[in-house]
Amino acid sequence: MGRVIKESKYCLDNTVVGDSWRMFRIMAEFVDGFDAMSAVDRPMVTIYGSARTKPDAPEYKMAEEIAAGLVGEGFGVITGGGPGCMEAANKGAFEAGGISVGLNIDLPHEQHLNPYISLPLDFKYFFVRKVMFMKYSTAFICMPGGFGSMDELFESLTLIQTERIRPFPIVLFGSKFWGGLVNWIKDTMLAAGNISEDDLELIEIMDDPEAVVHHLKKTVVF
Repeated sequence: MGRVIKESKYCLDNTVVGDSWRMFRIMAEFVDGFDAMSAVDRPMVTIYGSARTKPDAPEYKMAEEIAAGLVGEGFGVITGGGPGCMEAANKGAFEAGGISVGLNIDLPHEQHLNPYISLPLDFKYFFVRKVMFMKYSTAFICMPGGFGSMDELFESLTLIQTERIRPFPIVLFGSKFWGGLVNWIKDTMLAAGNISEDDLELIEIMDDPEAVVHHLKKTVVF
């Protein structure tokens, strides 16, 4: 049996508030985000990953370790503000005494602000939130995740490929998780001529937290 669709819950289909008035809410989210993030005084690294990752999972510990290592090198950390890998990264940064930003999104399930955030921001609109990730990050680290992580990964690759944003390092952490996707990109996308050989250089697959921190220390442009 398929899902029961409740029309009123989808923000883009809400006819109670007119589209013109909705623009003010969107602008307010941009203004609040720009004001808060522009005050951050150090380079920031975004760490993506699944909200469903448990605290005893290896990926949770790895995200925590990476974030703490980045703080030790003078970086701050940005996440989506929720549980799972996001919580782990915020925890690692927070407990290391660094800036720990959470860009939270209002969702009907899974998402709630984790307790390891020194700068919390709440968003209703995914696209406003994603602008904040892109504008204020000097690198992305993608832990194993779901549809949301894939969306954020491929949007960043698209914007770099089309020269809409300055290139920055994108690390896929966990070859066991990401290896099949990267092989598909090579064997199918590249083979069909849908991307170029140079596009493959936009991503790095890594498995060691210390190596990730060292890589970003060398490659991030401040």
